[in-house]
Amino acid sequence: MAKSRILIQLDPDPHASVFDAVVGVDAGVEHLLQYHSVQPEQVRDLVHGAMFTRSPSDLSSTAVFVGGSNVAKGEELLRQVTKCFFGPMRVSVLLDANGANTTAAAAVLAAAKHVELKGATATILAGTGPVGQRAARLLVRQGATVRLASRTLQKAEETCQVIRTRVPEAKIQPVATASSSDTAAAIAGAQIVIAAGAAGIQLLSAEVLKQTTSLKVAIDLNAVPPLGIEGIGVMDKAKELGGVFCYGAIGVGGTKMKIHRAAIEKLFTRNDLVLDAEEVFALGQELV
Repeated sequence: MAKSRILIQLDPDPHASVFDAVVGVDAGVEHLLQYHSVQPEQVRDLVHGAMFTRSPSDLSSTAVFVGGSNVAKGEELLRQVTKCFFGPMRVSVLLDANGANTTAAAAVLAAAKHVELKGATATILAGTGPVGQRAARLLVRQGATVRLASRTLQKAEETCQVIRTRVPEAKIQPVATASSSDTAAAIAGAQIVIAAGAAGIQLLSAEVLKQTTSLKVAIDLNAVPPLGIEGIGVMDKAKELGGVFCYGAIGVGGTKMKIHRAAIEKLFTRNDLVLDAEEVFALGQELV
């Protein structure tokens, strides 16, 4: 007899995310166990409670989702989860803190609809943040050259170094975007631009966007006015403006949600999956 599907939600925030819980329910989870304010030292007992209550043959019906708003804390929780596994005693786990993995995957997949990623040049504005870093990782793994932008060159270089440790062959360079002229230089010659900045901060003006003749795709992941790329609507989905296919945050949101639900469903197909950015992207490629 098949065991009920149990999803254990680990969240470092004071309240476990309602958003993540709803997606889990919509993905067909039968029992959702939510834990909030989770600290790294508490993970082992929680995961052992999941692992040791079912036989190895039934552990594919138990899974862990690491969410919350703080991606760095989520990454540490994921590390602690995977440290608990040994032999056949393990459960599948998904990391999507602050939606960083599914959002980055959806953005890169949107770009891939219009540009061959291998050999392309992409600029990621505010690329040092969680979504920007993941989008950069995914793009360089697909053979793109990435210009990773930040207001300070040092911060951009530090992030590039982090990505190079994971993808040694990465074609990635740091760029500073402290002014409009810096931003114009950062996107000159690029076919793809992704704005991955914090809510309510404009990173690229409509004037600079219009001046860039090489662009084929512009993606803004900020849904809070002022938007990250001036002139792109939050609902835009492959809307063509001056020869550029434009996407707003909700325009890529449908794909992000589809990937999120599919990733949770995937957890219950076996008991040894660890779904981080690359695995989430691969799943997204199967869906689009």
